[in-house]
Amino acid sequence: MEKKHEICRPFPPTRNPVRKTCAEIVSEARQSLRVQSTRRPFTPRDAHRQLFGTSSARVDRESRPPSSFSLHAQNFDAPDSRPGSGTRLAPLNHEPKFPVPCDAKDAFKGVPKPPAEPLEVKRGVAGARARLLRAGSLPTIPPVEKRTDVTERLNTDSGQKQPSVKRLHSTDHTTVHCAPHRAGSHRTASESRLKQPGDDSGVRPTDCTTGQRTELEAGVIATCTGEDVESLMWKNKIGPLLQQLESVAAGSSEGSADYLCDLCDGLHGTLAEADMLGRHCERRSGILRTLFRLIDLNSAQLNLHIAKLCLALCVSGNNLLNICKLIFQISRSENNDILFQNNSIIDSLLSVLHHEEVSASGEALLYCVGTLKFLSGNSAILRLLLDKNCIGVAQKLVQRLHTAEEAHFTIAGHILVQLTATLRNLAEHPDSRPHFVSFGVLSELCLVLHRHRKDRDVCTNVSRICSKLSSYSECRLALAQTPNCYSLFLELLSKHHQKQDLVVRLLFTLVNLTAKSEEARLQLYQCSGCMDTLLRLYDGYQRRGSSPHTSPGKPAAPPLSVDEDEDVLVKLVSVLANMCIHPAVGPALANNTACLQLLMETLELRSMQESEELLVNVAATINNLSFYQEESSVIRHSQLAITKLMLKLLLSSSADAMLEATRVYGNMSLSKDVRDFIMQNKVHRFVVTLLDSKSTEMCFSACGVLTNLAMDPPNRVSLSLEGASVKLLDCLKDFGPGDWQLAGQVCQALWNLITGGSEEPLDTRERESLLDTLTTYLDEEEALKWTDNEDMRDYQRTCWELEFQPVAQKLVRTLQTPNQTD
Repeated sequence: MEKKHEICRPFPPTRNPVRKTCAEIVSEARQSLRVQSTRRPFTPRDAHRQLFGTSSARVDRESRPPSSFSLHAQNFDAPDSRPGSGTRLAPLNHEPKFPVPCDAKDAFKGVPKPPAEPLEVKRGVAGARARLLRAGSLPTIPPVEKRTDVTERLNTDSGQKQPSVKRLHSTDHTTVHCAPHRAGSHRTASESRLKQPGDDSGVRPTDCTTGQRTELEAGVIATCTGEDVESLMWKNKIGPLLQQLESVAAGSSEGSADYLCDLCDGLHGTLAEADMLGRHCERRSGILRTLFRLIDLNSAQLNLHIAKLCLALCVSGNNLLNICKLIFQISRSENNDILFQNNSIIDSLLSVLHHEEVSASGEALLYCVGTLKFLSGNSAILRLLLDKNCIGVAQKLVQRLHTAEEAHFTIAGHILVQLTATLRNLAEHPDSRPHFVSFGVLSELCLVLHRHRKDRDVCTNVSRICSKLSSYSECRLALAQTPNCYSLFLELLSKHHQKQDLVVRLLFTLVNLTAKSEEARLQLYQCSGCMDTLLRLYDGYQRRGSSPHTSPGKPAAPPLSVDEDEDVLVKLVSVLANMCIHPAVGPALANNTACLQLLMETLELRSMQESEELLVNVAATINNLSFYQEESSVIRHSQLAITKLMLKLLLSSSADAMLEATRVYGNMSLSKDVRDFIMQNKVHRFVVTLLDSKSTEMCFSACGVLTNLAMDPPNRVSLSLEGASVKLLDCLKDFGPGDWQLAGQVCQALWNLITGGSEEPLDTRERESLLDTLTTYLDEEEALKWTDNEDMRDYQRTCWELEFQPVAQKLVRTLQTPNQTD
């Protein structure tokens, strides 16, 4: 809070000009310019779960991805491991070399001789490869003893119950979502026996050694054993599971969906145990074909299990897109939310977001994030998403979307609409705020605003996040430290001035930023075109919103309805009220003719019944501006006009409106013209009745007005006739011991009423009662005995010494010498 010109009084209390006490700071805060706050805009939920809501700016439905579609097994590409283009690869132009042991005497003695081949062997590259594999002669391989237990376990476990599914994805989502390759344990036959082109590590027949032979034998042993293990796993476990899946699916009896889910879990666990997840499983295509056929059973629960297993098998291209669409389709129904709570599919989705690129899998990312948007609307799943570091994953994705090429800019924008909506839902949870701050999400979102400032959907979602989080100090600080955030907000206000839901949230964010930060007030004001943008908005929405209130015969809006245009004005006026608190900004706004005219126009056009909050905010803004009443200021020359407009607030039934109007009168009544207007229009009677209020703030403001009115001797008689002195005495007795600042203001008003008048405002009994009360209050021990808390006692003592004691002592001397005037 900043210093404010105090209500004029014949004598100021003695103060220490060198050091301010805590009571002086509190006193200045009470009498200073006040910060204006306002309620956060309401964010409605979409009635239906869809990618783009009914209010979306993406009106071209043909160009945006659909929310409704049908998926069947035929939509999937079964041989997922083949190249997507379908182009046959050209044969490799090289001669294979055979690493064989050499004989020192005859270099060609050890070269193996291929056996005779049948004439009908398949020709071409594949045939040549087959001949090479069959022709490779190897030395005798010793028995593999260490692998015996593996083979026996596979044979013995084939008839047992399948293991339960294992959790494959880590919650921090820092590893790839494909299963890792086994180091040297899984290679194809051609990889084991043929040297690849360009590989210089192959063994030439001319430089072979005994050690190289041993190395070759070990490689062959590992390869053959790995193939045997995988073959046995397929024969004894995986194959039977797939057959069961197909047979149960063919029967499709009641209750088969649950059994199929169990079989899918068993298959998932078996593949994980054998390290056959990912893309390195030789028979992966067969597994996928079986899974894809099950999708036509149209079971949401089963399809989620299928999708989780397909993602674990690292599907790509069209299959990845269709799997993400399948999950998205399931998530569109709120009834299916429970399925996501009981399934680790969320881990798989976050893993997709962590690894897929928009250039290759943009549409798949879109439906994946769209699913998370729907699920984040469920409070239970929202907690799960926070625990699984969804905000951290989203921040990384936002960073990758920043670098999206121009060719992918449109799909990146679609993804950001879903991603920012998800973050908006996450921002609702109190535990999300530390994540937003620690990951620097607010700074990233400002970059999104800058890059996608033409996208109204993205801008609206980001404004909702900022609007929500700016209500909290740690998030306000993070946002205020973002470079150029104020100029960015002003640019968006100017560009999208017709989009009310975006404008009102940006203004609300600015209200929060300027509420408690001097630096924010100055930085906002110093932005290029700040006042032009704000006043242009003010004028535009005032013109839009004034017609419903001024048109005769038009029915009034229901009491609970919110005038959206007026809500913009409420936030905008609050920004102005907060800005003018800064000592460098306030004088400029007090001299801004356009600003003051708009404020006065609002007072004139709006009614208390329909625009209470707006009028209260306007009165508070004018009160703040009235602090800067320089000789040449515009507000000084408009005092009388403002005083007249304030009457509707003072005489209303709204306590907030009466309080703000009284505060304005307290400042404006420094002018003789204003004091005359108040007395001529009998406003002083109403001010005197405010002393009966049980609100200390109301009594304090009313005392300020009466103090100024009593500066004119003719007014003292009228005030005494209204019983002002008696009410001031009652106010002192009721509130004095609990509020020494208010007690001091009461004494100031009484001193102005009593001194210099020809008539005595108090009779003898009232005079004695006042003197007894002051004498009691001036006894420090007696005055502070009602305060038990030690810290509060120190504060009360300081207020008593500075705010009450000097004025009370002077008033006591006046009462004891009634004919003496100071």
